[in-house]
Amino acid sequence: MHSIVHDLFTLSLPFAEKIIRPILVYFVLVLLLRVFGKRELAQLNPFDLVVLLSLSNTVQNAIIGDDNTFIGGVIGAVTLLVTNYLVVRFLFRHRRLDQLIEGRPSFLMKEGHVNRRELARELMTQSELEVVVRRQGFDGLHEVDEVMLEPGGGFVITPKRPRDHEQVMAKLREIEAELKALRPLSS
Repeated sequence: MHSIVHDLFTLSLPFAEKIIRPILVYFVLVLLLRVFGKRELAQLNPFDLVVLLSLSNTVQNAIIGDDNTFIGGVIGAVTLLVTNYLVVRFLFRHRRLDQLIEGRPSFLMKEGHVNRRELARELMTQSELEVVVRRQGFDGLHEVDEVMLEPGGGFVITPKRPRDHEQVMAKLREIEAELKALRPLSS
């Protein structure tokens, strides 16, 4: 029984190191995800998912070191959560710094035209963009005026509006009048 308690709660690394390691890994991962782009956050294809899962396993030892104790894992997890909480609160109060770190939105489509340069910058293909648009309930890119990829990885999609809105409304009023004229005949 003594060895179980010892293995669970006796740290093999100094307490300060158990705190410093997750903080360093946290900032390195945030930097790497920022460098490698919003696409990693926006939509995970099977390759991206494998990379993120492998990434978590790869940095595990960097976070906990040679320590497999329960308490060591708890210290690492709590440190990551507290670090994230503090960073998010700090950036919330310093919006300009947040925008500098997160970057600007990317317009993948504007005025109904696909922006191939932005797609390439985000390492997306047009077919991947079409999938994003269909997942949002559109039949295809032809129904979309604008697609924006936000810094946090979310997509904002603006549907096309008819250019001849007044003509469409006039035609609808004309059809409505014709229907009203037909009603007395069907009664």
